[in-house]
Amino acid sequence: MRATADAVIIGGGVMGCSILYNLAQHGMQDLVLLERDIIASGGSGRSQAISRMHYSNPVTTSLAWESLKLFRSFEETVGGPSGFVRTGYMLVVGPDDKEAMEQNVAMQRSLGVNTLSISQQEAWEVAPMLALGDAAGLAYEPESGYADPYAVASTYARSARDKGAEVNLETAATRIKVSDSRVQGVETEHGMVSAPIVVVAAGPWSTALLQDIGIQLPVRPVRHQLIVLQRPADLLPDHPVVGDLVHETSFRPDSTNLTLIGSEEEEVDLQTWNPGVDMDVVASAFSRVAARCPLLAQARYRSGWSGLFDVTPDWHPILDRVDGVEGLYCAVGFSGHGFKLSPMIGVVMAELITQGWASSIDISMLDWDRFKEDRLINSRYRYRVLA
Repeated sequence: MRATADAVIIGGGVMGCSILYNLAQHGMQDLVLLERDIIASGGSGRSQAISRMHYSNPVTTSLAWESLKLFRSFEETVGGPSGFVRTGYMLVVGPDDKEAMEQNVAMQRSLGVNTLSISQQEAWEVAPMLALGDAAGLAYEPESGYADPYAVASTYARSARDKGAEVNLETAATRIKVSDSRVQGVETEHGMVSAPIVVVAAGPWSTALLQDIGIQLPVRPVRHQLIVLQRPADLLPDHPVVGDLVHETSFRPDSTNLTLIGSEEEEVDLQTWNPGVDMDVVASAFSRVAARCPLLAQARYRSGWSGLFDVTPDWHPILDRVDGVEGLYCAVGFSGHGFKLSPMIGVVMAELITQGWASSIDISMLDWDRFKEDRLINSRYRYRVLA
């Protein structure tokens, strides 16, 4: 492991690897990434990995839209697969959320996103397998889908190494070294890496690292359960990604005969959380998804796991410098939205670090100070993970 670097990135998920690659793209060669386990072993590898643009504000919409373009061109631009599969994304809302959905679609369309409000008849033409009798509003994104978190993170890491970066696996960051209000580097299990720039992108594990140097990060760990069903491929060979606000769940196809359901969020302790699934949640999720897609009532439970969201008070990330410590940056608090934004997170964070501001997309509203200045980012929906 290098003893010195121009910058150290803590966290080997899609965020850390994307930032590493994009810093290398800006010409920084002496870069070090620290990952306590293996690439994408935390929240990234346990993600539902949906790529959709439906948000309630322009900044996350733009980050997702530009990231989709990068997922589609990943082989040419980054040098490896993203695993992107285009399926389309269908949002289903009830009466209480119809106006909010229409406002969101109008905002997204003003930014160039390929999305539209559609009727039930139009929705059935796209997705005849869905039961939509309780739908008061429907939005559809024909270009959306899902990708492969491990492929994305590992491609970024490999391409960054090709540009001179060093990726250290099974090397936990134990302490950020600060002196005279200036970052000095990072202590690890295997020694110290001195650097004038440190980027914290370790998901919910970022909190302890920053707390150790007296900085309180407004992030809490939230467990999100994911359930895999083996659907009847002869009856239901495919279906779009669905965001269902009526039943407060989402589901997407995977491979040829699997469906992946996202369900339930609960705050947990990082030391004791259960990475498996609860069978009562499996039963509830099965029932809710079958109500939206009746053919899934004939599916079989195959497996499941849980991942961790790093959730901020407004369910939006912090992309900023850390006040009071020169050279220290953070990309944390993605609150379940991270993977779909990750290509552009690397771009804007590299711009912030190398030129002092993000020029591709204005991320100023994702600053740290919004929490103490009561400038929280609002969602038009009560189901915050859909924002």
